[in-house]
Amino acid sequence: MSPAARALRQSRNQALAALGTGAIFGVGLVLSGMTLPSKVIGFLDFFGDWDPSLALVMGGAIAVHAVVFRLVARRASPLFAQKFALPTRRDLDPKLLAGAAIFGAGWGLGGFCPGPGLTSLAGFSGDALLFIGAMLVGMLGVAQLEKLQERAKAKEKAKTAEAARVAADASPHATAS
Repeated sequence: MSPAARALRQSRNQALAALGTGAIFGVGLVLSGMTLPSKVIGFLDFFGDWDPSLALVMGGAIAVHAVVFRLVARRASPLFAQKFALPTRRDLDPKLLAGAAIFGAGWGLGGFCPGPGLTSLAGFSGDALLFIGAMLVGMLGVAQLEKLQERAKAKEKAKTAEAARVAADASPHATAS
C-alpha cells in the first residue's frame, strides 16, 4: 500500500472512530438527562430542589475513564494515529480560569454545555440553537480578540525595535559611512 493510500485510510479510520465515539457520547448524554436544561439546573440548585442524579452520571463517567485511560496508556500508540496527543501544560493561567468561569456561568444559567447543546440540536431544540449560536459568537469573539492582541504586540515590538535602532544611530559611538 502506498504512503498516500495508507494516510487516506488512517484519516478515514480516525473520522469513523470519532463519529462512532461521538454517537455513543451523544446517546449517553440523552439517556443520562444531560441534554435537559432543567435536570442540569436542578443539579446545580444546592439550596433549592437539588437533584443529585447527575453526580452519579459524572461519577460513572470518571470511573470508566480512569479504567480505560490506564488500559489505553499501556499501548505504544493509538489505533488510528502515530502517537498520543496528550496535553503537556500543567499551569493555570488567567485565560484558562476565565474560560472555566464563563463555561460554568453558561452551564448554570442555560443548563447546557457544548456537548449536550450540540446533541440537543438533533431534537430541534430552540434553546439549544440559541445556546450554540451564543457559544459560536463567543468563540469567534475570543478569536478576534486574540488576533487584535497579537497585532498590538507585534506593533509594540516593531516600535521598540525602531526606537532601539534610532537610539543606536544617534549614539556618539556610531560610525560614519
